[in-house]
Amino acid sequence: MALDYQSLAVKSVQALSPYQPGKPIEELARELGLNPGEIIKLASNENPLGPSEVALAAARKALEESCLYPDGNGFELKQALSKRFGVPMSQITLGNGSNDLLEVVARCFVGPDSEVIFSQYAFAVYPLVTQAIGAKSVSVPAKEWGHDLDAMSAAVNERTKLIFVANPNNPTGTVHDAVALEAFLERIPERVLVVLDEAYCEYLTGDEFPDGIRLLNRFPNLIVCRTFSKAWGLAALRVGYSISSPEIADILNRVRQPFNVNSVALAAASAVLEDEAYLNRSREVNKAGLRQLSEGFDRIGLPYIPSVGNFVAVDVGEQAADVYQALLSHGVIVRPVAGYGMPRHLRVSVGLPEENERFLVALSKALQSVGQGS
Repeated sequence: MALDYQSLAVKSVQALSPYQPGKPIEELARELGLNPGEIIKLASNENPLGPSEVALAAARKALEESCLYPDGNGFELKQALSKRFGVPMSQITLGNGSNDLLEVVARCFVGPDSEVIFSQYAFAVYPLVTQAIGAKSVSVPAKEWGHDLDAMSAAVNERTKLIFVANPNNPTGTVHDAVALEAFLERIPERVLVVLDEAYCEYLTGDEFPDGIRLLNRFPNLIVCRTFSKAWGLAALRVGYSISSPEIADILNRVRQPFNVNSVALAAASAVLEDEAYLNRSREVNKAGLRQLSEGFDRIGLPYIPSVGNFVAVDVGEQAADVYQALLSHGVIVRPVAGYGMPRHLRVSVGLPEENERFLVALSKALQSVGQGS
């Protein structure tokens, strides 16, 4: 009789379901016999502009030394981040995407007897890393699709070790301003760490941007996580970073893998930080795309959650799964979010104008095909 290796896994891992990313273009092409070049993917909150030419040039140069291990300390990228944000390099930890750092934080500070707080409708990785460690997940009911910060602070007890706050939030696109964040942090004991996940923060500017880095001096238990995967257009290279107190960063750097960010990613990320024109273009395209999608949903008569990210969650009704499948038949990939407890919604990433329009046309046809359209 074959050994049941499932039974050998620790109990907390046995019950896990793998994270489901957006469907790849190549997979849909194989499944439905479609031309990959005619498929559009609006499922994974990727930057529709493609990578920055500045980043590409740095990446190509780094490839020439692919036989060498990367700089395990990521000196140049840390130096660039330090210059951009005005923080010492000792406060920066690099990760294989910000997901990597979310897990590292949990591994460093959370044990099986601990509790981790996060919001309903928040990023799926939070419960995954909590359960993998064997800690208790405390999911606080959302308020108007966003974090109920008052309820989250009230949920803290003597077993609470960590709180995840996504701002802006994925998949709902909601955001809290700096005043609300400060009031929340003031209510959290210093012994409880707060991870402020700002993966989409670059899409906010001026007074609308509640910059978590500015709060670090006041709140030593705060860890700010960001990524190069969204507005900076480097999703495939997997590079993120956290900024925290030097003491916390020292702990994180003991646990993270020494070569967790590869040389190509380090070079591209360091270079793209200087490409302000690319970042501004990303913001402009995203702002226009959000408006285009919102106006399209209004025309069709579909409710949606106003978003400040690079995506919108739209309510397509009780047959959302069928609408999703119908969209696939039209060569349009979006993201079902039933796994987030939102079975009526589809999350749509902002694409280029022509991609957004093609999606809206396909959506109208999909709704009609399942009997929900006008």
